Amino acid sequence: MKTRRLTLVTVVAEAVLEQQLIQLVKAEGATGFTVTAAHGEGSRALRTGMEEGNVRLEVVVSEEVGDAIVTCLAERYFTNYAVIAWLTDVSVVRGDKYVRG
Repeated sequence: MKTRRLTLVTVVAEAVLEQQLIQLVKAEGATGFTVTAAHGEGSRALRTGMEEGNVRLEVVVSEEVGDAIVTCLAERYFTNYAVIAWLTDVSVVRGDKYVRG
């Protein structure tokens, strides 16, 4: 089966940022996304109480788009919000669905 090498961008962030993150990835060139609820503990401690929790946003994009997304995240959110992001090389079936143009 033929696959295409692409990049999976995974972002775990405060739920309050969900709509902003969706707008960011779409503006940078993502053709779709998946968002799920997430919870855990990190350098900013366990999130409890009235807080909305976290979301995990995933997109499959070209390497260039992935780099642009992570650069924007770092510039806009890393300093003031609990956000982590990572890039993973993936081999995708029907890879053309994930790249514009």
